[in-house]
Amino acid sequence: MTSVDARASVLGEYTPDPRRWRALTVCLIAGFMTLLDVSIVNVALPSMQDGLHASASDLSWVISGYALTFGLVLVTAGRLGDDRGRKRMFLAGLVLFTATSALAGAATSGTWLVVARLLQGAAGGLLNPQVIGVIQQLFRGRERGRAFGLFGAVVGISTAIGPLLGGLLLQGFGDQEGWRFVFYVNLPIGVLALFAGARLLPHDRIDRNASRHTLDLVGVVLLGVAVVAIMLPLIQAEKDPSGAPWWLLAVGVALLGGFVGWERRYSRRGRQPLVDLGLLRTRSYAMGTSLGLAYFAGFTGIFFVITLFFQRGLGYTPLQAGAAMLPFAMGSAGAAALGGRIVSRYGRALVVLGVLAVAVGLVGTDLVLGAFTGGHVGLVTALPLAVAGIGSGLTIAPNQTLTLAEVPPAEGGTAAGVLQTGQRIGSAIGTAVAGALFFGSLATTHGDYHQAAALGIRGSIALVLVAVLVGVADLVLDRRHRRAQGSLPPRV
Repeated sequence: MTSVDARASVLGEYTPDPRRWRALTVCLIAGFMTLLDVSIVNVALPSMQDGLHASASDLSWVISGYALTFGLVLVTAGRLGDDRGRKRMFLAGLVLFTATSALAGAATSGTWLVVARLLQGAAGGLLNPQVIGVIQQLFRGRERGRAFGLFGAVVGISTAIGPLLGGLLLQGFGDQEGWRFVFYVNLPIGVLALFAGARLLPHDRIDRNASRHTLDLVGVVLLGVAVVAIMLPLIQAEKDPSGAPWWLLAVGVALLGGFVGWERRYSRRGRQPLVDLGLLRTRSYAMGTSLGLAYFAGFTGIFFVITLFFQRGLGYTPLQAGAAMLPFAMGSAGAAALGGRIVSRYGRALVVLGVLAVAVGLVGTDLVLGAFTGGHVGLVTALPLAVAGIGSGLTIAPNQTLTLAEVPPAEGGTAAGVLQTGQRIGSAIGTAVAGALFFGSLATTHGDYHQAAALGIRGSIALVLVAVLVGVADLVLDRRHRRAQGSLPPRV
């Protein structure tokens, strides 16, 4: 028996659901839809501004508001799914996401669109932990690695293909009204996923005792306000670091400390806390969550900088800019599927290799931007971006598999919520760092987009290297642990 299968056996009895792969397809479609809306909107901002006469502040909140409310509800949504039923929460989130997509597409003013995006982000945050929770519930052992590999491919593709799909929609429906179809495209997908999910997702089996637990409302408020306090200055720093309310970071950290204290007290009373802090004492979970935060900081900043460079610096159309990012998407999708299959063999070493490949690809991209100018830059960046994409595919899915390997299925949604909240905070950090470097360089070099993009990419490289250090530290700690136990089998 492999270490994956042995660990799976201690996490509870398991009878494979014959419909698990079809249920996974529904989850992947829903996950793709919510993650796509993180990146697809970027290329439609000029169209929104023309069609709605929206202000610069409105456009900023169309992007940042979605990320903020998405991250705000993840942990609470995960707990609701674990305690009240994942299928129920999945379908509720899907209905809300589809409805708010229609609301956004029908907007007649900038304020309407911003409110719709805030609600859409919250719906996406409600839905996403259920996807990972269902994977935890339906799969064990090597199959779980394969399932997370497919989910990792969806993460990579949805992030990278968003600008391309957005460009196609704008080209097909025109700049004046084309932005509406960036949201309307979710409607047929959402309806299809809703009917399929109602039929294929496993029925909720709710522990009667768990169903009587009241939601830890104090914990919800403390964590929610902490997440907002941490993310808000990072989001506002994307274009104006000097004007961001950095003091809120200290408030956020203090609230996190209060949250931990409250959760311990709440648990000692014999009640169900919002987050089981015992998860953070499990090294595989704590290290994997930390690595994910650092990696997403670098990973997200890449797209922010390169999309701006192609469109503003080189004058690419949204469609051309999206096409230039395809090598990353294709490399990420293929490698994620492979990584999910082989993670049980190579463990954390595979993740470290993947993150190193991302760093190499980004260094190559930086060198290319310094050596080439003109409209053909999108072609010569294809190879280094493909290398970075392959590395990303070997990072996201395997890291998710390893991070959740020792999490009981009953806690899968909450654990996923914490993991994804870390990723959202990482994304906000990465975009703030890359944006500050990019726009700061433009201001001092009088519009040299090549130098600005190179500097932004170097910021992303630094953050990716932090993820490398976390992965290496986990490998070292693991080796010491196995030596102390007198055995050296591969850990997963």
